[in-house]
Amino acid sequence: MITIKSERELKLMRHAGGVVAEALRAVAAAVRPGVTTLELDRIAERVIRKANCVPAFKGYHGFPATICASVNEEVVHGIPGLRRLQEGDIISIDVGAVYRGYYGDAAATYPVGEVSAEALRLIRVTRESLEQAIAKVAVNIHLSDISHTVQSYVESNGFSVVRSYVGHGIGSQMHEEPQIPNFGRPGRGPRLQAGMVLAIEPMVNAGDWKVETLSDNWTVVTVDRRLSAHFEHTVAVGEDKPEVLTAPL
Repeated sequence: MITIKSERELKLMRHAGGVVAEALRAVAAAVRPGVTTLELDRIAERVIRKANCVPAFKGYHGFPATICASVNEEVVHGIPGLRRLQEGDIISIDVGAVYRGYYGDAAATYPVGEVSAEALRLIRVTRESLEQAIAKVAVNIHLSDISHTVQSYVESNGFSVVRSYVGHGIGSQMHEEPQIPNFGRPGRGPRLQAGMVLAIEPMVNAGDWKVETLSDNWTVVTVDRRLSAHFEHTVAVGEDKPEVLTAPL
């Protein structure tokens, strides 16, 4: 069942989302060659806890950290550790926070120093596919219209969308109905209503869309080991226009 959030619930989610945005901003400022992904994780956790929130990912199904830190061919769910970022890497940071029982969730991909032209284009196209998807959000459109928007834009730029992992509803649980694939034909699925809240998250590969999970049972990588990028926002369906709840305050 897709839940409709009240104004009280949306207010709590705005706070959680603002904290997520601040955590992402703090992490982005620290991304440079030589920093470890564990250091980035600690930065995010400090920001979240200082704002009287709880890291949403830490302990979730046993995940050990505050952020997912996915480098280069890692698509999602990378575990922070002692790995030091190197010049030319790209890193996707996924962050979640809980405030008074309500969730915010967002992700972004950053270059580490000077990166290749392909990496920059992959980051740009993935970010723009999310922007186009958010712009599509409106009362009465079909859910798959969002999916089709992402797929069409990504594939028109020569990249591929991951099919094994999807966006999701969000609210008092991190993952709620509906699932939001980044591919599909338009005009299908439920129609959006004001008060629905969606975590829209294109995951885009430079090569083939196929992925696999490493032996740590968390880290998802591209099968062909080419680069992957990930962007996400928590978005509320409004009567007149969408509201990005994880936009920077």
